[in-house]
Amino acid sequence: MSFLAIDVGNTRLKWALHAAPHSHAPVLAQGVEFLENIDRLAEGGWARLPSPTRMLGCAVAGDAVRRRVEAQMELWDVSANWVVASSSEAGLTNGYDYPARLGADRWVAMIGAWHRNLSQRAAQPLVVVMVGTAVTVDAIDASGRFLGGLILPGHGIMLRALESGTAGLHVPTGNVCEFPTNTSDALTSGGTYAIAGAVERMVQHVRQRCGVAPRCFMTGGAGWKMAPTMSVPFELVDNLLFDGLLEMAAHRFSNKTTP
Repeated sequence: MSFLAIDVGNTRLKWALHAAPHSHAPVLAQGVEFLENIDRLAEGGWARLPSPTRMLGCAVAGDAVRRRVEAQMELWDVSANWVVASSSEAGLTNGYDYPARLGADRWVAMIGAWHRNLSQRAAQPLVVVMVGTAVTVDAIDASGRFLGGLILPGHGIMLRALESGTAGLHVPTGNVCEFPTNTSDALTSGGTYAIAGAVERMVQHVRQRCGVAPRCFMTGGAGWKMAPTMSVPFELVDNLLFDGLLEMAAHRFSNKTTP
């Protein structure tokens, strides 16, 4: 039973074909496309792939983009399944006021982090950070309950907001430093430390709530930019959403269950 995992972000689509829907299955093929190139997948990266048996995707880019992906999948006889956050799944409980309104990417990343931690050690509180177009900082307690999380703008949005709202502020991206002495460095350092500060504050909240320091996972295309400036221990994981999609697929498909 081959399995196709798809992660559609705000700028890129990532995909991976696995031999089976579980975390230890070999990767048969994988790729990345910018959203403007989605319509070429059937004739490009997917043209010579064997037909997957199952598919599960996470998309934050909207219905129109999902429909474009589904149109490319018509070369196979496989149903498109898209993640919608639920009250509980794959061992995680959703504490959002309205569970279905939680972003699918946040839900999938938390499930991936939860199971990555369980594969290495006993259950413990977690902080899960995604650094991309937007930044999310989510907390999970040791029982597997999502406690809540933060959303803030990513580097690019911060800079564009300052440029559009401040007269004459049009400068290139600078470097991160402790005491910036030019506007470029001041902007880049301000945005980076704002994200780092949000993570540090959430770690404090979880420590106070749970009585123990949480383990912190970070993922996302811009996660590497944060590494030199973080003051709390964390682990950078390239494909945390794929980890989550594989765990969800194992529960949904291998066990013949529905979300």
